[in-house]
Amino acid sequence: MDTVIRGRVWKYGDNVNTDVIFPGKYTYTVRDRADMGQHALEDLDPSFAAEVRPGDVIVAGRNWGCGSSREQAVVCLKMKGVGAIVAKSVSRIYYRNCINEALPALTSADAAEALQRGDEVEIDLARGEIRSARGVFTFPPLPEAVLGIVEAGGLIEFTRRRLGLGG
Repeated sequence: MDTVIRGRVWKYGDNVNTDVIFPGKYTYTVRDRADMGQHALEDLDPSFAAEVRPGDVIVAGRNWGCGSSREQAVVCLKMKGVGAIVAKSVSRIYYRNCINEALPALTSADAAEALQRGDEVEIDLARGEIRSARGVFTFPPLPEAVLGIVEAGGLIEFTRRRLGLGG
């Protein structure tokens, strides 16, 4: 995976929970990962699943991903090609699920305030920078281990490589 992400901003507010990111009504009926993407944010933003493009970035307020620990709330965004999440804060369990799925979840209150829906952004994971026409914003660079998991495409692939099991 390239450590630079380029895309458009999709902006949402505070306390967007996992039942809003991936509607809870599909938890036990939608099992295929690609199908999960078709339901991403459908109750919050019905246009999202049809219009999001690979590399696009979700920008949110505080406590993104609060609620239950279901992985589908990360998988559905990953399957739609979301390149990263930038938020004022991210729920602890959601953040861990993002690492597992190689979906960078970054915290930058300044970026979350300034960036607006439709803005073009470039995120450099290695440098800890978000660049846009609105300015350059920083975030704590990903630890080397987390960056390795993201570059490998997720925790499972990272572990396979570390154990020499190939792909």
